[in-house]
Amino acid sequence: MDIKMIVFDLDDTLLRNDKTVSERTTRALLKCRDKGIKIVYATGRGQSAQQIVSPDLFDGYSQMCGAVAYIGENPVYRKLISTVYVRELLLAADKVKMQIAVELEDAHYSNFNFPEEWGPDFQDRFFITDFNTLDIEAEKIWAMPKNETELELLIKHLPKGLRLTTSRHDNFTMILHEDSSKANAVAALANHWGINSTEIVAFGDDIIDICMLQYCGTGVAMENAVDELKAVADYICDTNENDGAAKWIEEYVLGDCKPSS
Repeated sequence: MDIKMIVFDLDDTLLRNDKTVSERTTRALLKCRDKGIKIVYATGRGQSAQQIVSPDLFDGYSQMCGAVAYIGENPVYRKLISTVYVRELLLAADKVKMQIAVELEDAHYSNFNFPEEWGPDFQDRFFITDFNTLDIEAEKIWAMPKNETELELLIKHLPKGLRLTTSRHDNFTMILHEDSSKANAVAALANHWGINSTEIVAFGDDIIDICMLQYCGTGVAMENAVDELKAVADYICDTNENDGAAKWIEEYVLGDCKPSS
């Protein structure tokens, strides 16, 4: 394959279930970079991603479901949401005690206590917030609706120019700028390097990855991916826990490396 760029979702795709990148996968990525192939990740995570994966493995990255994209510390794409514009939605969610948070540069402005429910790693990255007075520009807003009624409430109060997407894996609902997408962020990185979409391979596992796989010339869904993603993929590889991405790269990109079980 004439591949110049490979893009990975992180959780349940490049990362194993223990949130590590396996030695086999690391070797495959380094061999790709030796061949001049750009390696990129595109994740729903914020800056916490940089605490999980080594920046030395990647030429660029996108975070917050495509709201931002960077090469090193230099932004090449950024789409923000004014909290003033979305205040009605925040207050409506808060009124029914739905867990909801505004995220900017890995700081979470929320209506619940992160460390108590998500663990001490969030101790210095959250602020209990009064949504009546919050006035910042967010990269992402996320919520945890408990049922269809609460999800419909979010949809009802969704302002024009924003979009809502829900993970099939964990019912995690994200509210984004209408131009925030992994596809747009990946396109910005590719344009910076002069790479055509047909020269890109993308790996993913969830609904949020559909547009990215459709944009890239070759889309690969993990065996553990949701059915909706598998339906639009060109290939299905092994699971994230079984080094599926590395096996596919060894066979179809590196060529000189024989895939093994």
